[in-house]
Amino acid sequence: MRKKLLILLLCMATTIQAQDLFILGGELSNSAATSVEDIDEVMPRMKTLGLNTVLVPAYWEFLEPSEGVFDFTLIDRTVMRARENKLNIVFLWFGAWKNSMSCYAPLWFKKDTKRFPRARTHEGKPLEIASCFSEEVFNADNKAFGKLMQHISESASDVVTMVQVENEIGMLEDARDHSRLAEDMYKIGVPQELMNYLKKNEKNLHPWLKERLNTKIEKVKKQNPTWTSVFGDDIFTDEIFMAYYYAKYVGRLCQTARKYTQIPLYVNAAMNSRGRKPGQYPSAGPLAHLIDLWHAGAPQLLCLAPDIYDTGFKSWADQYALSNNPLFIPESRCCENSGARAMYAFGEHKALGFSPFAIDQASSCETESITKAYSLLRQLKCQAKSWGLLFDQQDKERIITDDGMAITCWHYFTLPWDPRATDGSKWPEGGAILMRLSNNEYLLAGTGVVVAFASEYEKAREQQKVLGEDGFAIAGTGDEGTMVKDEIFKGQRIGIGHVDEVSIDDSGQMRYLRRNNGDQDHQGRHVRIACGEWKILHISLYRYN
Repeated sequence: MRKKLLILLLCMATTIQAQDLFILGGELSNSAATSVEDIDEVMPRMKTLGLNTVLVPAYWEFLEPSEGVFDFTLIDRTVMRARENKLNIVFLWFGAWKNSMSCYAPLWFKKDTKRFPRARTHEGKPLEIASCFSEEVFNADNKAFGKLMQHISESASDVVTMVQVENEIGMLEDARDHSRLAEDMYKIGVPQELMNYLKKNEKNLHPWLKERLNTKIEKVKKQNPTWTSVFGDDIFTDEIFMAYYYAKYVGRLCQTARKYTQIPLYVNAAMNSRGRKPGQYPSAGPLAHLIDLWHAGAPQLLCLAPDIYDTGFKSWADQYALSNNPLFIPESRCCENSGARAMYAFGEHKALGFSPFAIDQASSCETESITKAYSLLRQLKCQAKSWGLLFDQQDKERIITDDGMAITCWHYFTLPWDPRATDGSKWPEGGAILMRLSNNEYLLAGTGVVVAFASEYEKAREQQKVLGEDGFAIAGTGDEGTMVKDEIFKGQRIGIGHVDEVSIDDSGQMRYLRRNNGDQDHQGRHVRIACGEWKILHISLYRYN
């Protein structure tokens, strides 16, 4: 699996323009590429926002408006405008499913429910969801997808860097399909192929799936073990069953794509958030807890990618940044905090890419932070050790240990002199990358953060003290210092040699802009970038006794 992942990453690197090492993306709204006029208008705007990649839907209903008749007008226009604006493209295949539903399938497909059957609830209710157990559904979808991939290979491989297979697959209203075809497959039991995968990867399975297994895999001796005997008898077993067969369907589409191209393929997931149960969220989609089912069914995929709209951005990103799943965020809420979140994703997880959704419809105040963040990220091409910082009003502090140092990082509004910290304003998120260049040398890039450096010895002796508006101790508190009293200080301290604001050119050379060694670093106490400012700071430290 690791060897395959490295090969896919190498393929991806060779398809991205030489000056861009990761996807600084934006996804268009679902109707933004449904005419050539739409495409002509939107693509130049995406360039001015600072993107290097645009995520664009490829609609089955426009690609094959009549069965067997294919029209690549929208695909070709998108590629042409991308080339003109020096942009890359990630095409999103809106085939059999888009947000669970079959809403972008052609009308000739939708109307023929006998040939292309629907998924059904346990009550027998037909859904606007094509059944993944139908070979007719697969053949029609696969034929169109294959035509798209062949066309990309022949005419657009210079600008298309990845392809998303379907969109937010998942069952709604029920945890699994209960159509006749699905029921017949469920009765057969767990396929030996899946049992072999679980046994081979037992030690490395996702913790959630490990807990679900009722017994050790090697003890399941039946030739055809049932789903309930292996995974339990509840709604989540229904989800496991459905996830495996959704993945098998996607895996077969991937096999078709591989006949024409090695362009990386991925799937995106709608989150299982807010305490919802399978079927209340899109059940069986490429969710983190189901990653083993998806790896078993569709091993060709580069990654399962989260669409993050809910609160708790760091938690969602962390769930998908796994050793066997590089992080790519193809959809995130486009808002004033998008830039800060992008800095975290690239700094903490070395993400493959980040992309706010419906960026073409967003206001300038919502896109401004993305433009500024992407400007910094274009300059940060070093693959050095890095950390991502992301703070808000509830999550204000992080302590990082590195090279004998305790690096304490805070939200900018934890400083006492900014009136927005205490006037009832909602705090904007602060986000940054802290990158280690060498011993005692770091870069800090982003917005709305404060960083202080101390030796671990010094940090262990530190006490909290209340500061006034000027950043110094409040008069009359009796606070005479930050160190533990009545004990000789015998350790080393960390000092700030200088803090320089810099830019970085295309060759990776830093260009000095100005020095921040006075009030800007509180006379050597910390390094900071105010909320609303976007900077790269070069930090040089020294140690003394």
